[in-house]
Amino acid sequence: MFDASWSITIEQVLLAVSLLLLMGVFSSKVSDRFAIPVLLLFLAIGMLAGSEGPGKIYFDNAPLAKSIGIIALIFIIFHGGLDTDWEEVRPVLWHAALLSTIGVLLTAVITGYFAMLILKFSFLEGMLLGSIVSSTDAAAVFSILRSRRISLKQPLKPLLELESGSNDPMAVFLTTGLIGLMSAKEMSLVSLIPMFFLDMGVGALVGLLMARLIVYLLRRVELEYEGLYPVVMIALVLLTYVTAVFLKGNGILAVYLAGLMLGRSRFPNKKTLLRFQGGLAWLMQITMFVTLGMLVFPSHIIPLMGAGLLLTLLLMVVARPVSVFLCLLPFKLSFRKKTMIAWVGLRGSVPIILATFPFMAGVPQAGTIFNVVFFVVFASVLIQGTSIPVVSKWLKLDTPLRRRVVSPIEFEKTEAMEADLLEFMVPYSGTVAGKKLYDLDFPKGSLAVLVGRNNKFIVAKGDTALKEGDVVLALVSPPDLERVKAILNAVENKKTAGEKAV
Repeated sequence: MFDASWSITIEQVLLAVSLLLLMGVFSSKVSDRFAIPVLLLFLAIGMLAGSEGPGKIYFDNAPLAKSIGIIALIFIIFHGGLDTDWEEVRPVLWHAALLSTIGVLLTAVITGYFAMLILKFSFLEGMLLGSIVSSTDAAAVFSILRSRRISLKQPLKPLLELESGSNDPMAVFLTTGLIGLMSAKEMSLVSLIPMFFLDMGVGALVGLLMARLIVYLLRRVELEYEGLYPVVMIALVLLTYVTAVFLKGNGILAVYLAGLMLGRSRFPNKKTLLRFQGGLAWLMQITMFVTLGMLVFPSHIIPLMGAGLLLTLLLMVVARPVSVFLCLLPFKLSFRKKTMIAWVGLRGSVPIILATFPFMAGVPQAGTIFNVVFFVVFASVLIQGTSIPVVSKWLKLDTPLRRRVVSPIEFEKTEAMEADLLEFMVPYSGTVAGKKLYDLDFPKGSLAVLVGRNNKFIVAKGDTALKEGDVVLALVSPPDLERVKAILNAVENKKTAGEKAV
């Protein structure tokens, strides 16, 4: 990893690691303040730390970068599935399924054709580059759509998150399949069809079965120390990926589906595990992007910037929109919503990781492919990532940002208790504003616990009068949910957003 001529102690290595991690963490504050996508800052930190930056850390190990990237991607994708609201994404499953398969294929073919023209690549080399940049990136989309700056109308946010979390397996398959075609003369494009169904089918099956196994183990195994549950989860997530790969399936798909199924399941210490996986996903993002930033040599990219910029623009305004509009033809989505979906086509870590594959396969144009892909990713995140708030306002698809409330109560729903602790916001111009709690005719199986107001919480009492913008934390049993929603969210002649689990 480091230049062999240097004499480096373990303390110096730890110092470098700690400084890079701290820079990555604090860059998230810069991201929120100046509306710069955080992964762009992570990449920039890696480039500054690299051999051609002030850090002067020589790193030119593509296999190691690939290994670090895959490990990081496993936990990022798993957390993306785990943190996905199943009720939100269920109505858009087929939308995302088409975008994640046919959409990725169309993007790869169109981009590959442009790569052949611009870079004078052969057919297979062009298609390989197109495949590498064909998927939107989960880490990039999650970090931007879940930031404090973006709030989109339904069903855009769940659709974009589901698509970005589920389309990486197709890009991985296309990339590895094309590398196989370039290295094995006996293979043909037709031979990729059965490989596709085996890859996706086994990956999906392993993911679903492992999700059931994980829930079963977490419910049955009673560990003496709560801190061991995250360790168990790490082991089971890695086991899910490895099992799928050993069975010739898609490990990334298996991990994502396992996370998605776990997100809708009930098991002990779920909130603790969610928080841990969230922190681990951030650690993996910082590690991965900084490592990939260190791997690049800016001097190698400069000669390709013109071709890279042209390819980026064609990807953004031709390849991605064409694939989105064709795939969403069967669905009743407005032109503005389809345009927004097409614009949120951020490239990220996955294309850069996939761009290391040709190095190990001995592809002649491996260096050019890697440098072009890195520039495409950087330009995509810079142009599209920073413009999403503006584009959403221009298309009139933005919604008011919901004020985040940090609850002072830690509550975890278990099988021993049917009720769940939910939060409801009293809408502006709502019919309940000004009323006292004992006037609201709450169902007997539910109870208002706290009322959040002006960043403070007060204990809910019968004579507590609600005000516009209040956040009510209430214990609600499933049969009473719709009734409580109707009471607290009632407005004149319009509906307002509902509850959110605490």
